[in-house]
Amino acid sequence: MIAASDKVEEQIDEETEFGFWLYLMSDAVLFSLLFGTFAVMSSNLAGGPGGSALFDMKNLATQTALLLVSSLTIALAHHAAHTGHLARTLGWLVVTCLLGAGFLGLEIKELSGFVAQDAGPGRSGYLSAFFTLVGTHGLHVTAGLIWAMTLIAQFLIKGIGLRMTSRLYRLTLFWHFLDIVWIGVFSLVYLPEFL
Repeated sequence: MIAASDKVEEQIDEETEFGFWLYLMSDAVLFSLLFGTFAVMSSNLAGGPGGSALFDMKNLATQTALLLVSSLTIALAHHAAHTGHLARTLGWLVVTCLLGAGFLGLEIKELSGFVAQDAGPGRSGYLSAFFTLVGTHGLHVTAGLIWAMTLIAQFLIKGIGLRMTSRLYRLTLFWHFLDIVWIGVFSLVYLPEFL
């Protein structure tokens, strides 16, 4: 009975993992479209400010550092869960949430500052594409934080097991995907403004 139950659970995890990879691929297509739109609209300033007048390198460096370090901490959480250490898993997940929340707070501060300077998404095609791309990434980080906090609660209730480790594995993939997208945002949106 136990062996059959484990086999069914393993099959459910395999099907869920396949569906999750399909989701990540569709998200990659979404962000590809947003990057393409930004590339097309990047010269449409309509008399409004461009990135060089708006972006703050210190804020950008801090955001990037927070997100990249959070990629390490979530990998450490996954490793701790894989090796059966509940306290370490929870600790690294909490650190990941704090780093992600710090990133999100700085992003919200940056975007609200742009709006206060009359550089909101309605000002130009450039700013519209910028807000859409960066805002979509921010919404994904928010979803990742909600997911991580949900997993923390589930780990506290259920402990470490095959299903929980599998769920954390998918969150880890998602979080790394967000870091890859952020590197794209950094390289294609922000960096050219400082060169």
